[in-house]
Amino acid sequence: MREALAAHAEGATAVREVFATGDPRHDELLDTARAASVPVRLVTERAAASLSETVTPQGLVAVCDLPATAVADALAARPALVAVLVGISDPGNAGTVVRVADAAGAGAVLFAGDTVDAFNGKAVRASTGSLFHLPVARDRDVSAVFAACREAGLRLVGADGHATDDLDSADLGGALAAPTAWVFGSEAHGLPGDVTAQLDGTLRVPLYGRAESLNLATAAAVCLYASARAQHRAS
Repeated sequence: MREALAAHAEGATAVREVFATGDPRHDELLDTARAASVPVRLVTERAAASLSETVTPQGLVAVCDLPATAVADALAARPALVAVLVGISDPGNAGTVVRVADAAGAGAVLFAGDTVDAFNGKAVRASTGSLFHLPVARDRDVSAVFAACREAGLRLVGADGHATDDLDSADLGGALAAPTAWVFGSEAHGLPGDVTAQLDGTLRVPLYGRAESLNLATAAAVCLYASARAQHRAS
């Protein structure tokens, strides 16, 4: 809620109304909403629960406009680091990658192909407010998203557990310092061949222990932070 109201104040989105149970813990947020001329409706706990998708609702619900960001607009500032999600169906994973991308300083997150809706309730909660911090755009045409990334000066690198090269070798060679769009596929199936064929390269996260693999969000965190660290070193 706090992040949504901050985005409202910045003009990044619009909070249309807030529903609250009147819990004193929410007074500060409700004062912020009223100060921003956002209508606040006091409702019963039962009504608040019916508005929420969670098992244990907090008694506070905001109704927001969905940001309509085009891929070209998300890349207009030519960010040095971008996350691209292709064919990811789990909203919790998608939202967590948005959170990770935000934490790593990425300039945008792009949802390509048949990837889950970025504004699915579970994805929004998993992003813990990061959805309001950086541009999030989608386009069902994967090739168009890749073309836009290249136009913005980004090298397309896929995270692939079967890749020949790994993050360590790429870092030593200086490749991670380049402006990069990291492309992540589904946890179950990874990136399909027709997608990897369009990339500039693929890298795997080196596994030093006995674990067979990493889950999607963890792998995304390692990859994005590896690039962020290399880019900060080079700047």
